Amino acid sequence: MSIQVIKALVDAGDIEAVWSTLTVEMEKYGFDRLLYGFTRFRTPTSLGNREDMMVLTNHANEYVTEFFDYKVFRVAPMVQWASENTGAMSWRWMAENFDNLTPEQHDVLELNKRFDVTCGYTISFPDSSSRQKAAIALTARADMTQTEVDYIWEKHGEEIDLVNQIAHLKLASLPFPEALKRLSGRQKEVLEWVSDGKTTQDIADIMGLTAATVEKHLRKARESLQVDTTAQAVMKASLQRQIFVLGT
Repeated sequence: MSIQVIKALVDAGDIEAVWSTLTVEMEKYGFDRLLYGFTRFRTPTSLGNREDMMVLTNHANEYVTEFFDYKVFRVAPMVQWASENTGAMSWRWMAENFDNLTPEQHDVLELNKRFDVTCGYTISFPDSSSRQKAAIALTARADMTQTEVDYIWEKHGEEIDLVNQIAHLKLASLPFPEALKRLSGRQKEVLEWVSDGKTTQDIADIMGLTAATVEKHLRKARESLQVDTTAQAVMKASLQRQIFVLGT
């Protein structure tokens, strides 16, 4: 890893730039397919709604469809490991714990085998709150063995982990890609004023609108964010970095 890679990640202005830098850098180590997941809406029993997660991947569309659309990811062994642990883990862990896996988890391993997702490492990032969880699965080239992957990690694991940690911190500071399309400029503005403690009439006076129009923007914001109350809308928009973000 070079200083140029770190600088590219730190200076990246959007999700696409971070992801492009990370995928190119990881391929140098033999990891040609990545799967990054990040949620700020975890509960004690769930990772939250799939729609509220940031998911970035360069896996084949067919694999992504089976892994997510059929909710396979919820029982995937390494996903469950990542949800309960922090740090990096070799996928050798699955072979070592094979007899303890559930039938559903064995089905996940069969799915992975069909798509040559058999060797790699998973990094589970430290959480800043109990509601947050982020992890990345680094899948090695189809022609590699887990022994070869473990050898690469032994030599370069610290730098691989570091570049992924930096990428994650940068991704966490940027708006969710799905979220960019959810709120209009007016909806963001009224939510920002609400978070500042302004009443509907205050906001109407500030923005030069009628109170009814302000209420309409708030209603549309709640619908877009799929929440019931304006307070929930403010919280969710803030967590997704849709409000109080420069240049939006």
